[in-house]
Amino acid sequence: MGMKISVEQSVDAAELRSKAVNERFSGTGITAETVLHADGVIGNKGRKGYAFIRVHAPPQHWVALAKWLKFDQKVNYCSMITGTHFPDGSPERGWEVVAHLMSLPIKNVRPNSCTKHHPESLSLAEIPSEYEVIISLPQGEKPSVPSVQSVWVGADWNEKETWDLVGIQFSGHENMFRVLNPHDSPPDFHPLQKQHKIRYHDFNEMYDDPQGFLRKPADEGRVK
Repeated sequence: MGMKISVEQSVDAAELRSKAVNERFSGTGITAETVLHADGVIGNKGRKGYAFIRVHAPPQHWVALAKWLKFDQKVNYCSMITGTHFPDGSPERGWEVVAHLMSLPIKNVRPNSCTKHHPESLSLAEIPSEYEVIISLPQGEKPSVPSVQSVWVGADWNEKETWDLVGIQFSGHENMFRVLNPHDSPPDFHPLQKQHKIRYHDFNEMYDDPQGFLRKPADEGRVK
């Protein structure tokens, strides 16, 4: 049976980690705060939901932050990287990349052995913690953020998916290619960019042939 930490342990660990981010990167535009999940258990002090660390970071400091989180704060797992297009956003927020990271108390063990963790004996630095890193990018046709593929192996496929679907470039990524759309898709076709009008929403600009680019004559004029 797995261990379970308390809400209070989660909050205290998140506050400690948020403080560490703010102290380490003071003056760089990187800021961190402790946030409670909207759902979850009620703690002894009435706090609802486990805590996570929300970090806002400028794109030029993303790699430095990532390396510090990995090697100094033991953030050892990249679970997801996603992107969003905001064509009606402010000049400073036309696009957004969000990385979800975890610090997990995982250690290599000897063969035929295991490590049993006792929640009450874990230090705050050993408490599993979740990070949400938000990177806002300005308006423009060529959004780009540095790749962290070399920091977390798990970033590799996530960055591929985000570029394929949203069109955000990850500079420095090795072996970038389409993973969800056809490999022969038009170079500037990224279906989650907001300028694409999907025909299922009463538009007649997206298509349903096998490759997705040519309209079947029998479907002309139809709206699903």
